[in-house]
Amino acid sequence: MNERNPFALETTLSMLLENKKYASLRDVLSTMNPSDIAEVFEKMEPNTLPLLFRLLPKELAAETFVEMDSENQELLIRGFSDSELREVLDELYVDDAVDIVEEMPANVVQRILSAAAPDMRKDINNLLRYPEDSAGSIMTTEYVSLRTGMTVGDAITHIRRTGVDKETIYTCYVTSERTLIGTVSVKSLLLAQDDAVPVTDIMETNVISVFTQTDKEEVAQMFSKYNFLALPVVDAETRIVGIITFDDAMDVMESAATEDIEIMGGMTPSDKTYLKSSPVDLFKHRIPWLLLLMVSATFTGMILNVFEEKLQAVVVLTIFIPMLMDTGGNSGSQSSVTIIRALSLGEIEFPDILRVIWKEIRAAVLCGLVLSVACFGKIMLVDRLLMNNPAVTPIVGLAVCLTMVVTVCVAKIIGCTLPMIAKKLGFDPAVMASPFITTIVDAISLLVYFGIATALLHL
Repeated sequence: MNERNPFALETTLSMLLENKKYASLRDVLSTMNPSDIAEVFEKMEPNTLPLLFRLLPKELAAETFVEMDSENQELLIRGFSDSELREVLDELYVDDAVDIVEEMPANVVQRILSAAAPDMRKDINNLLRYPEDSAGSIMTTEYVSLRTGMTVGDAITHIRRTGVDKETIYTCYVTSERTLIGTVSVKSLLLAQDDAVPVTDIMETNVISVFTQTDKEEVAQMFSKYNFLALPVVDAETRIVGIITFDDAMDVMESAATEDIEIMGGMTPSDKTYLKSSPVDLFKHRIPWLLLLMVSATFTGMILNVFEEKLQAVVVLTIFIPMLMDTGGNSGSQSSVTIIRALSLGEIEFPDILRVIWKEIRAAVLCGLVLSVACFGKIMLVDRLLMNNPAVTPIVGLAVCLTMVVTVCVAKIIGCTLPMIAKKLGFDPAVMASPFITTIVDAISLLVYFGIATALLHL
């Protein structure tokens, strides 16, 4: 495998550009993958991008343009002449053009649509009508359609004539008056015994398809489940209107995973990469959750205030509060992350909630018992003997350990149920992740702790 060092490439390109060795620049760029070129371009000075981009061969330029971030795309579009913009658009697939249009400001969108060919403009406008999270929004209308009356020879000839403009030709779709009735692969066509064999004799009739309104994350899961290269999209009358290819499904998976990770970390999702985000951008995405969690932590303070007198009577109880709260929060986070991931993969649904709770209770009891035994040993050995604290009595240790068992059980039940309830109500399960659950568990663990301590120590 030929590995490239982005820093070395950036340095090489900068030197060639500075010395105006444009022929050598073109030769170097022509050997690179479009994704690698886009990555290097992001690190170059913005004022050099138009020149570098114009050195690329036409087809490579279009492929590179698709891989670039929206800021650099906008910079190039504003610098393109009408003919240059038209040349780039002519090389793009419709779904890639739609992705670009969705990221651009209104005045740039207007220029793109004006430069696009009439057929492409019509397809772009049609795809933009679909909801952002639907299958229709990520599909392409450029696919190979075969008629039912075709033979294998007719199909191969048709693919040769029209396939150059299609996003994929490996899977072809057999239709009758646009109604999808089957699929056939190029492999099946090439391996057919005779060119006179009807396409309908070798096609697969058990076709898995999705509707235009199907959620795009559900579509992405289907690619993972069935190992598809492409998936047909149909309307309510099962007429094929487009296809979704695996590269678009991978983009959906990456975007969904990134969004979930950000939400689970207590941030609002961002469309920008980290290095492209300014400190103000980071502030805007982080401060709402921080404010919410700070306010919600007020409940913890209220609980401590209620039990203030009892804490004064047995001050030693306070030294174990951080450990109990952290253990509860960690236990809840483990369960919530596991359940959120299982929900996103379609492994569990809301009707499974009782099975999930029962499983988590059993796991929580085992975890709680092991933790409490280890905790009791730590309290007696470290807090009482090594730190020579006579206030740490076996009864205090028992109160802490019992609290730990209950807290772990409660935390895991909360951690597994809240994400499932959130999804049932139509919210993103990732919202019920670590920061939110930790705040809830902190309050509950304190109530349990002081309740058990009050009973055992007769406070």
